[in-house]
Amino acid sequence: MRVSKRASAVALGAAFALIASGCSSGSNEGGEGGNSSDGAVTIHGVQPENPLVPANTTETGGGKIVDDLWTGLVEYPNNGGAPQNAVAESIDTSDSKLFKIKIKENTKFHDGTPVKAKNFVDAWNWAAYSPNGAQNASFFADIAGFSDVNTEDPDGEEGPQKAPEPTADKMSGLKVVDDWNFEVTLSAPTAVFPTKLGYSAFMPLPDAFFSQKAEDFGKKPIGNGPVKFVSWEDDVAIKLTRFDDYSLRDKMKVKDVTVKLYQDENAAYNDLLSGNLDFLESIPVSALAGDKWKTDLGDRAMNTTTPTTAFIAFPFYDKRFQNPKLRKAVSLAIDRQEISDKIFFGTRKPADSWANPLTPGAKPGNCTVCKFDAAQAKQLLTEAGGFQGEMVFYYNADSSHKEWMDAVAQQVKTNLGINARAEGMPTFAVFRQAVNAHKMKGPYRAAWQQDYPDVENWVNPLFVKGGSSNDGLYSNPEVDRLAKEASGAPSLEASHEKFAEAVALVDQDVPSLPIYFYGLQSGHSEKIKKMELNNVGEADITTIEL
Repeated sequence: MRVSKRASAVALGAAFALIASGCSSGSNEGGEGGNSSDGAVTIHGVQPENPLVPANTTETGGGKIVDDLWTGLVEYPNNGGAPQNAVAESIDTSDSKLFKIKIKENTKFHDGTPVKAKNFVDAWNWAAYSPNGAQNASFFADIAGFSDVNTEDPDGEEGPQKAPEPTADKMSGLKVVDDWNFEVTLSAPTAVFPTKLGYSAFMPLPDAFFSQKAEDFGKKPIGNGPVKFVSWEDDVAIKLTRFDDYSLRDKMKVKDVTVKLYQDENAAYNDLLSGNLDFLESIPVSALAGDKWKTDLGDRAMNTTTPTTAFIAFPFYDKRFQNPKLRKAVSLAIDRQEISDKIFFGTRKPADSWANPLTPGAKPGNCTVCKFDAAQAKQLLTEAGGFQGEMVFYYNADSSHKEWMDAVAQQVKTNLGINARAEGMPTFAVFRQAVNAHKMKGPYRAAWQQDYPDVENWVNPLFVKGGSSNDGLYSNPEVDRLAKEASGAPSLEASHEKFAEAVALVDQDVPSLPIYFYGLQSGHSEKIKKMELNNVGEADITTIEL
């Protein structure tokens, strides 16, 4: 898969452009007046890392499926507009600390049971309760009582101590008023909180979830979105079908969706050209040269810009990578412009900031080690005491990462004299399992697609201790303090300024290396008459017309 972190379809404000809509082709198979409402499509995917439980899904392979199976309190329009209510009838607050949420009364889960206020409250409490091990637990840290239900291991996962038992199993800040109303009290005023509520961590769970193991539920998930689950054959396909009792605005136009799980993007591209695949999100690097993909696809080629950044991450649990001067040396040894020009043929932009510049609140150009300076890199490596042995850069081999990861390793080898090479791991799921188990033996490919449109989403999950995607176990107490102050700021402007202070410290520590900002090249088959992409370039399956 392209990225190590999943994301919702997010867009907010004028900074976000309409990605793609009304994409047409020369075919009208099942077109207007035809059978498009009963048609079927096959789209590209990869094997999810975990069973499909929203609060435990932090990568794109499973995240795309979760986004289709569930609908949250709010949703993020494809056209760049502000978040708008979905399951929520209203979200009211006078102080950005107490939120009164009323949900619509006519929505259902796929098992026919109604979606009620308690289904949100119960789901959030389950996700926040640390013994349940939900990877997205930290997203509930704003809510009063989170520290009572979520405890930390005092000496880290590798130490002999264990996290103490929580003193409660429910957050004090959540209150069910009646079937259709609940209240959320935060620990401090948090202006960005309602924007978060479309992210999958905040999805409701049916009563059936709590009567079985989360893993078992995730293999046959029951959501409340426009499609429902049919079947899952590992490494082959996940099948979905239209939920006819879905009552919100984004109802499916086609009936069946097969997510074909690929191990090779080149094979997926060949299937797209031969008509065996209807949508491929990311054209492989091999087809970018000379704009071959445009020649192959014609008006079925789709070119987008997304709020996504590619990184190289460091495993802080490996003592060889704990010296910041070494990490800075590696970053300065990488010629990002050359990678953009020679590997991606200009379809990616060299990264120069820690948060993608399309994100509200992001500061451009604040990565001081993103420049190429071989001389300074060598000096810093000397000051760090050099590097002994082999430096292996890891990536998942089931997507188009070999070329640019090989280039990174070669630049480090040439410019620093380190014995460096890149090594692919067979699938995204295997790769992510090693990342989450903290068993990576060298720097590794990572990326971030924002979950919701605010710079907070580029700091708290990635660089705060215990963050949902702080996979390398980076920790700086001062960053944690500033991020906490930023999260509790009374206005977005104050929040963004405080996050900028935190990012300045991140820039000195260099826990990861921003490499490039994504441009995304996609394509669809001739049978698709019209479709839209969401803001991170994924197919909005509810817009597909045949």
